[in-house]
Amino acid sequence: MSKPRTLGELRESGYTVLPIREEMRKNLIAKLESGEPIFPGIIGYDDTVIPQVENAILAGQDIIFLGERGQAKTRMARALINLLDEEIPIIAGSEINDNPFAPVSRYARDLIAEMGDDTPIEWIRREDRYAEKLATPDTTIADLIGEVDPIKVAEGRYLSDELTIHYGLIPRTNRGIFAINELPDLAERIQVGLLNIMEERDVQIRGYRVRLPLDVYIVASANPEDYTNRGRIITPLKDRYGAQIRTHYPASIDLEIKIMEQERTPLEVPGIAITVPEYMREIIAEITHLARRSHDVSQRSGVSVRMSVANYETLVSNAVKRAIRLDEKHAVPRISDLPAVVASTMGKIELETLGEVQEERVIEKLINGAVLATFNRYFSTRDFDDLILAFENGLAVETSDMLPAMRYIHQVSHIDSLRAAANRLGAAGQPELIAAAVEFVLEGLHLNRRLNKDRAGVRGEARYRG
Repeated sequence: MSKPRTLGELRESGYTVLPIREEMRKNLIAKLESGEPIFPGIIGYDDTVIPQVENAILAGQDIIFLGERGQAKTRMARALINLLDEEIPIIAGSEINDNPFAPVSRYARDLIAEMGDDTPIEWIRREDRYAEKLATPDTTIADLIGEVDPIKVAEGRYLSDELTIHYGLIPRTNRGIFAINELPDLAERIQVGLLNIMEERDVQIRGYRVRLPLDVYIVASANPEDYTNRGRIITPLKDRYGAQIRTHYPASIDLEIKIMEQERTPLEVPGIAITVPEYMREIIAEITHLARRSHDVSQRSGVSVRMSVANYETLVSNAVKRAIRLDEKHAVPRISDLPAVVASTMGKIELETLGEVQEERVIEKLINGAVLATFNRYFSTRDFDDLILAFENGLAVETSDMLPAMRYIHQVSHIDSLRAAANRLGAAGQPELIAAAVEFVLEGLHLNRRLNKDRAGVRGEARYRG
């Protein structure tokens, strides 16, 4: 059935235009009734953030997400698009998505007065009803609300003519969702303009008072520290947001790993199979969790999940590079690959005291802590009494991120507890998995102070001894 193309056809069809908040409420209720996920791809918020968002939408409240970087604030805002109708009708040619039954702009009103039921209608998709702006100190009223267009004035119109206005982002998002990121970075005078749009619907453009009864759902994001600091955001604007929702980082290692797997860029190399042992995933996730609790790392800016994703991608890349150079058909990340993640970690953390502690030292401490915590979840040092005895009797094992997997088997294949540990880690019969398991056990024993370790170079080369 074809969609109405004129105002008359739209009236005859019985179509009802809903305000944006009622439209979102209607679609949310439908999703709740059907059990369809409201925010697909958002992990770890099912029992915390999402129920608060649902309440805000049902109540018709604007939302501000408070949280440190990398807590999916922008993704949550963008996901709200799923609560819009697939298409809605507007007056054809309207810059601000005029409701055919209640036009706002002078253009639409004049067009309807001239053409009546023959006024052309067009349909816009839900994706075109979302706009986003990163707040910066140089953001202007013209960017958000509008400005007098000198070309239109030059064409002969008066400054008092509403048709001289070039609309900004918010009016152009009429009947849609407008998101502004890092709200406290807006200058106070711009915040006042946003305040008027949200509540009074009155705004002055170059001294000309324009009445804009816009129908916009406003979403914002902010860092809690900036949001609560006195002077960074005007109090009346805070008051206009019906719901202030606190986001958070993944509460567990398992959730962090799920996000890593979902967000990472897949790496595929013809002829090379890639397997990442579960304990290596846990180590990468643990590094991030330890950084979020570290006194050396500034917790005010937070430690983003992007660090976990980047470190995971780097770890896999280093393993694949080894497989290519050694002509191995199976790429398996191992402990000697962890120095590679220093590059993807630097820049993603901010030190609490600059200059006093080297960033590389902090990252090394985080990596060692993550390996130790993960090893102790899998094993006890008592599981390797025979291995420790062999080291005390003169055994030494060399490791490197460029050492072929078979070299590990030749060095330690005769030790029963190491074979049992490899089986427990799912590495039986696969040289590359066994090599990774061996490194994991040796490093775990070293960090538990049961083995000594001599380092050579910066690429994971090491020699373990008693």
